Amino acid sequence: MGQPDHLPRHYWAAFAGAGSGILLAGAFAFEYLGGLLPCTLCIWQRWPHAAAVLLALLTILAQRRLSRMAFRAAALLGAVLVLTSAGIALFHVGVEQAWWQGLASCTINSLAGVSASDLLSMDTNVGAPAGCDEIAWQMLGISMAGWNGLASLGLGVLWLRGARQ
Repeated sequence: MGQPDHLPRHYWAAFAGAGSGILLAGAFAFEYLGGLLPCTLCIWQRWPHAAAVLLALLTILAQRRLSRMAFRAAALLGAVLVLTSAGIALFHVGVEQAWWQGLASCTINSLAGVSASDLLSMDTNVGAPAGCDEIAWQMLGISMAGWNGLASLGLGVLWLRGARQ
């Protein structure tokens, strides 16, 4: 059995894309099953992962047609995507810890993601998303944004390992 460095290059994209998919599934589970409405920065952290999942799928589907240079460019883009999410997560942790100010759209009064029909409906309990400076959930003293940042850094390493193949 070969060393992990000698895995086919598309495996690295598959692992990293699956990781981003798991992070997205977890975020949606916390939102829709756990009732934790995301703040603006939480939503922003999701978009790079969604793009990384799509990139991984495209890379896997086109693996035989991609030149080494094209795959390397895709893997580097994947790394940039997940590291962007890590950067947003780090900024979010700083806002949660009051190390710096959040964005104007990070107030508790923001109802990002709530439709007008939900607001007008008497049957829907909309609630309000947490402000970016509130820690809605944490484990081992690390907030959800902190865990996303750590996981995103790890996924960045996977994409970069793939780029080296």
